[in-house]
Amino acid sequence: MDRMAAGDAEATVVFVRRFQPRVYGLAASVVGDPGLAEEVAQDAFVRAWRHAAAYDPRRGRVASWLLTITRNLAIDAVRLRRDHPVDPDRLLRLPATAGDLVDAVAELDRVRAELRTLPPEVRRPILLSIVYGLTAAEIAARDGLPLGTVKTRIRRGRTLLRLAMNPAGAPL
Repeated sequence: MDRMAAGDAEATVVFVRRFQPRVYGLAASVVGDPGLAEEVAQDAFVRAWRHAAAYDPRRGRVASWLLTITRNLAIDAVRLRRDHPVDPDRLLRLPATAGDLVDAVAELDRVRAELRTLPPEVRRPILLSIVYGLTAAEIAARDGLPLGTVKTRIRRGRTLLRLAMNPAGAPL
């Protein structure tokens, strides 16, 4: 890291080659798009290169530091990729379409129907986390609720949804 911070190009190449598979793999698992994962990985390495002098080995391993950078950039990319956020209640009113996606549409209708059965205070945080990619803390701040309350509602809603979608209790 010291050599990379000093501008040593060879050290930078060694650094990238050493961590490239892990960085790209993490980015790909978060964003789900190979092209976007490449961009995230590149941004992570650029950020690491720019801030190499700030790395403090007493606070953790280089890999942990770099993968934290990657994870944060990947989450930001997923949030930014959403072109037009949709009101969660509007999702419940979307008309179903047929065609080649009959099974997917039927499953979506089933999920939508089960979401309608959830109490609004449970349904809202689930939809805000799925549609907008908001964290429990962001939902709590947005709705003026305690963080623990939001976390409990999300957990309760997911449990109710899981039971409704699979009453036999088999893993989904």
